[in-house]
Amino acid sequence: MKLQKIVKRLQKLHPKEIDLSLDRVKILCDKLGNPQNKIKAISVVGTNGKQSTINASYSILKEANIKCNVYTSPHIQRINERFVFNNTELKDDELVSLFEEVEKINNNQSITFFEMLTACFFYKAAQYPQNINLIESGLFHRFDATNILENNLASIVTSISKDHLDWLPKNDRTLKKIVFEKTSSLLKSIIIVSKQNSKKTVETIRETIKDNQSKKLFFNEDFSYSNLENNFFYYEDKFGGLKLPSPNILGQYQLENISTAIATLRVLGIKISDKHIKTGITKINCVARLQEIKSGKLKKLVKNNRLLVDGSHNEDGSRVLNEYLGSLDCKKHVIIGMMSNKDHEKYISYFKNISSLTTVDIPNQPNAISGKQLKEKFKNIPNVQYKKSIEQAIKSIPLQKNDLLIITGSLYLSGEFLNLN
Repeated sequence: MKLQKIVKRLQKLHPKEIDLSLDRVKILCDKLGNPQNKIKAISVVGTNGKQSTINASYSILKEANIKCNVYTSPHIQRINERFVFNNTELKDDELVSLFEEVEKINNNQSITFFEMLTACFFYKAAQYPQNINLIESGLFHRFDATNILENNLASIVTSISKDHLDWLPKNDRTLKKIVFEKTSSLLKSIIIVSKQNSKKTVETIRETIKDNQSKKLFFNEDFSYSNLENNFFYYEDKFGGLKLPSPNILGQYQLENISTAIATLRVLGIKISDKHIKTGITKINCVARLQEIKSGKLKKLVKNNRLLVDGSHNEDGSRVLNEYLGSLDCKKHVIIGMMSNKDHEKYISYFKNISSLTTVDIPNQPNAISGKQLKEKFKNIPNVQYKKSIEQAIKSIPLQKNDLLIITGSLYLSGEFLNLN
């Protein structure tokens, strides 16, 4: 309860939830002794795959007994998820103490909630100067609160696509502008570019960072992977090849994220063995990213049918999700809820041959589109219906033997589902 109260208090320090600027967070971090300059960081920017790449890196590093601090956003179920130090998520009382200390130093100055959280992370991370910090950039990067580091170990660029377009001028909502916002201010260190969804994206990234003096690694040029039979895949870079077991997470695209994580850790010369990599990729914790649910209250409603939850919410996320769904020989039923600022029609356009589609409301999210409005947008799709809640939606779907049910469209909906489950 105390944690909830202080979170609500911090959310009121600035009239806007998001206000892209570096000034406020720099002022606060200066009061805190500029902790961001006392840490070793791997920065992760992009549209899709950031958390998966971080989670793969983190799992491998933990297997090698290397201590990490991890900062990601948004959280799925609990705000504590954003604050991992020394390989351990902060407990409620520890988070309260951290928030209260930084709040006192901030002295009621205007600052957005995300900026406050970022300053809190840097402040705590500086207490562990030898740890490796895995830091996810938020909305964009150029004016994101995480972009106040003076140096870092490396910058990872995950898959970039169109998302959050409402934060760009109407006449500038282009891939080129998005790539510029995410990559033009990358630090001089090492830049690792993951697989992109088109050659155009790769070339746009290459053009944007051409004057950056960093060492640059590109997927399929400096590192790559290929599929093998019998649940193995093959990874290769200048240090040699690795025959690796299939990871414990679903989706072909996850091999791309895992390969990017491996490439980063190997080029940095971090002391990890082939065994650490092989074991680490079978222990990745990836919540709401094609996560299969095998137990819980809501799982009981679908009985022996497979149940997946996936927080994808943009065009590229929908594409890779449906590449996976298309590989399955079964009937698919979809429950979907989305935020208002997403391209709903483009997202749903990738779903082919689904047996039913149920739209739902996302509770406690004022910026979500109502399930009824979403149903109206999808009215040309066969077997579309609206139900107010996830539980009502599950109960309404006549699942047959071997049918699959997936909940998707929003990380906020995924969090709601996981909490209910």
